[in-house]
Amino acid sequence: MHARSLLALLTLFPALAQAAELDGSVLSAWWGIPFAGLLLSIALCPLLTPAFWHHHFGKVTLAWALAFLLPCAAVFGPGLAAAGALHAVLAEYIPFIILITALFVVAGGICVRGNLHGTPELNTGLLALGTVLASFMGTTGASMLLIRPLIRANDNRKHAAHIVVFFIFLVANAGGSLTPLGDPPLFLGFLKGVDFFWTVKNIFPETLFLCVSLLLIFYLLDRHYFHSREPELLPVDPTPDSAIAFEGKVNFILLGAVVALVLMSGFWKSGVSFDIAGTPVELQNIVRDVLLVAIIFVSLAVTPRSAREGNEFSWGPIQEVGKLFAGIFITIIPVIAMLRAGEAGAFGGVVSAVTDPTGQPINAAYFWATGVLSSFLDNAPTYLVFFNTAGGDPAVLMTTLASTLAAISCGAVFMGANSYIGNAPNLMVKAIAEERGIKMPSFFGYMGWSCAILVPLFVVMTFIFF
Repeated sequence: MHARSLLALLTLFPALAQAAELDGSVLSAWWGIPFAGLLLSIALCPLLTPAFWHHHFGKVTLAWALAFLLPCAAVFGPGLAAAGALHAVLAEYIPFIILITALFVVAGGICVRGNLHGTPELNTGLLALGTVLASFMGTTGASMLLIRPLIRANDNRKHAAHIVVFFIFLVANAGGSLTPLGDPPLFLGFLKGVDFFWTVKNIFPETLFLCVSLLLIFYLLDRHYFHSREPELLPVDPTPDSAIAFEGKVNFILLGAVVALVLMSGFWKSGVSFDIAGTPVELQNIVRDVLLVAIIFVSLAVTPRSAREGNEFSWGPIQEVGKLFAGIFITIIPVIAMLRAGEAGAFGGVVSAVTDPTGQPINAAYFWATGVLSSFLDNAPTYLVFFNTAGGDPAVLMTTLASTLAAISCGAVFMGANSYIGNAPNLMVKAIAEERGIKMPSFFGYMGWSCAILVPLFVVMTFIFF
C-alpha cells in the first residue's frame, strides 16, 4: 500500500468531508479479521515462509488492506471508506513514517570506527549508553549505531550471545521508553495528543527499575563468563584494540534538529489548520514533516559514503516498515471504532477484562494484556488498541487515567523484548550478530532468556507499580 496511490484513489470521492465516521457499535468482530490477519502474517510468515515473505510482504499487506477497504466501501459507501483511509494516512501514517525514516537515515550515517576491549565493565557501560541514547535517537537508531562496535569489542570472546541478548532487552526495547522519539508506540501516542514529556515524567521510575536491574544482572553474568575457569579469550584478537573515532559526525547535529522539530510541533500551537476532505492538518505538523524530509535529504547529501558503507546501510528495513505500517493503519480502523464503542461494541469482552465492576481500569491487566500482545505482534498497533480501549482521550489518559496510560506504555515498550518479533530492531540486531559469527539463540531459545530474566522482573514491577 503506497501513500501516493491511496491519495490518488481518494480524489475520486469529492464528498469525503461530509462522510460520517465508522460507527463501531454496529460492526461485528469479523471486521477485525484483516487487522488480525496482517499482524499474524507479520509474526509468522518470516518464520514459516521466509523466502515468500521477503519477496511478497508488500502484496500480502495490500491484500489485507483491501480486505477491509473493499467490503467497507460496499457496505457503508465508498465515501466513508475513503474518508477513514485518508484520515489514517494524513493524521497518522505520513507523520509516523517520516519521523522513523529521518531517525533511520540520520543514525545510519554515524559510523563508529575503532575497537575497545570487551570487559564486563566496558560492556555494561556500552549497554547503559545505548539505553540512554535509545530515547533520543530511537531504538532502531541506537541499535544500529552501537551493535557493531559492541560485537567488535567482544569478537575475541567465546561467549558473546548473552551480550547481544541483553542489548536487545535494553537498547532495542526498554531504553526507548522515555520520549516519543524512542519507540513507535510512544510516537503514535504523541500524534494522538500525549505531551512530549509525559512519558519521562510518568514512567521514569518503572524504566529506571527495569534498566538498572537488567544492567546489574548483565554485569554479574558477563563477569561470570569473563572470569570463568575455562579460557574465555581467544588466543588472537581478530580486531585489536584501537582508538574510537566517529565518521559522519554532522549527523549528530541533524539528530538534534530532528528532536527540536518534534518538540516544536508539540509546543507551538499555530492555530492554523487545513481541512483536507474532513481531516484537519495543523500548520505546525506540516512544518515539522516538511523539514524532517529536508533533513533526510541533507543527511544523504553530506554523509560520506564510507560511513554508510561501514554501517552496511540499506533501504530494505525502512521499506518494509513503510509498507507494513500502511496496511496496519488501514486495517486497524474498524478495530479502533469497535473499541471506542466500549461494551456496546463487538470487543466489549476486551474492555470488560481490563475493567473492574465499578468501571475503573485494572492497570495490571492493561500492563500484561498490552505486553503479551506486544511480545508477538507489533507493539505500535497494540499500543493503539489499548489506548483506545482505555477511552482514547489523551487529556483524560494523561491526568485522571495517567496510571493506566503508564501501564499501556510500559507494556508496549518493555515487553516488545520478550521475543524476536516483538519489536523491529530485535531481528535486525540478531541478523547483524549472526553475520558476525555469533551463534544466537533460536526463536524459542531467546524466549527462554526472556522468560528467565524479563518475566520475573515484570512480575515484580506489577506489584510495585501497577
